[in-house]
Amino acid sequence: MNDLGFFARGFGPAPDEGGSATVLVHGLGLSGRYFVPLARRLAAGGTSVVVPDLPGNGHSRRAARRAPDVGQLADALARLHRHLSLGPSPLVANSVGCQVAAALAARHPRLVSHLVLVGPALAPGVSWWRQFGRLVADAPREPIGLLSLAAFDYLVTGPLRCAASFRHSLRDAAESFEGNLSQVRAPTLVVRGAGDTIASGTWTRRVADLVADGRTEDVPGAAHAAHYSAPDALAALIEKFTAGEKFTPGEPGESGESG
Repeated sequence: MNDLGFFARGFGPAPDEGGSATVLVHGLGLSGRYFVPLARRLAAGGTSVVVPDLPGNGHSRRAARRAPDVGQLADALARLHRHLSLGPSPLVANSVGCQVAAALAARHPRLVSHLVLVGPALAPGVSWWRQFGRLVADAPREPIGLLSLAAFDYLVTGPLRCAASFRHSLRDAAESFEGNLSQVRAPTLVVRGAGDTIASGTWTRRVADLVADGRTEDVPGAAHAAHYSAPDALAALIEKFTAGEKFTPGEPGESGESG
């Protein structure tokens, strides 16, 4: 727990003042725990990594009396960024966390050097029951370890807060998500597990087209939580992307598509 009142994990070397750290942003009702495999892989390569539990979730459940909306979560991340005295840093988000990341990049563009959106949700115009059906369809494609971890996190966060967060996220998808994406100027990599039933290929290409500088990549053998089931493949993509290296079409784990 930090002075801001919510919990964040650190991996790898401590960032220098004004330096960068890769910040990993979890999805709805979860905690940063399912990002630990990716965080460890990035840290092993010498990257400073910060993995918060967003206010109202996981270890930070008591940091908010009610479920914050997407904009409030983005502003909380900005406060954490400034509290740690970070310079412009890569932001890696999954699922509904991508909405938080897009809001942060739109509201506080100087804090974000690169944006990596893994399985961005929720697509505008899709009903809540269809979104829920996609989540149910994705579950059998994920590792059993992720399912047990997610179930525990949902219980900790609580069903009422999860439901309130879902309503906030649906409203943001309908009203703000695409507008926030259109304001993103940081180079953006949109990643989709090839078996993802929640973020379609059509939608991920749309996300990449909305930002100023976007491209898409697929991770074979992964579903919605590619960062958990394929951390090595995703870490390699992130490292190449943040280093400014070119992607070669046809390389393993890469689609070669560009926004």
